[in-house]
Amino acid sequence: MLPVLFCLSCVALLLGAQRLGFRPGVAIAKLGAAASFVVFALQLGALDSEFGRRVLLGLCLCATGDALLLPSGQTRWFQLGIASFLLGHLAYAAAFVRFPLPAMALIAGSVALAAFGLAAWRWLAPSLPPDFRLPVVAYVGVICAMVVTAVAATAGGAPAAVAAGAIGFAVSDLSVARDRFVAPGFVNGAWGLPLYFGAQLLLASTVTALPDAVQG
Repeated sequence: MLPVLFCLSCVALLLGAQRLGFRPGVAIAKLGAAASFVVFALQLGALDSEFGRRVLLGLCLCATGDALLLPSGQTRWFQLGIASFLLGHLAYAAAFVRFPLPAMALIAGSVALAAFGLAAWRWLAPSLPPDFRLPVVAYVGVICAMVVTAVAATAGGAPAAVAAGAIGFAVSDLSVARDRFVAPGFVNGAWGLPLYFGAQLLLASTVTALPDAVQG
């Protein structure tokens, strides 16, 4: 559990550094927190199954996205960060589909997430620069698909942490979007960062949920 405690400590330091505007502290704390959820998954045995390896890939892509999002503003690094997180969501979805996905759960989840995605787009669209519109549309679509597969996987026998982690991840993305496009400020990270890193820890905790021996 040391990586979990280290991650939580880094998040606390990250919030403090952001509040003080201490950019070197922000970078060190954020990278430390990101590395810790990857280490946590490895410590639990992420490499021992195909499901675990796919979740680990998602975690590594998200950690890369964290590094790319360190520069402030709507920069090229931010676009690359969006791309890295998008691939991370795809990796998670590829892991979740290893579980049975009940049809009714997929249908209900798709309806709910379609409404969420549409609402998110209508909220963000007026504030988006032209060169960000297509990447954000793709990102919203992919994250909705990831959450749908997570919820359906949980309905099909996956741990509750799969759905909880995916939903927490999706909601935390709203804080990033608000900070970059709508209303920058400390309040976005104050709730978004703990939710994001908590969600990654939850997802990391599931890496042993589906050993190769029971996958069909």
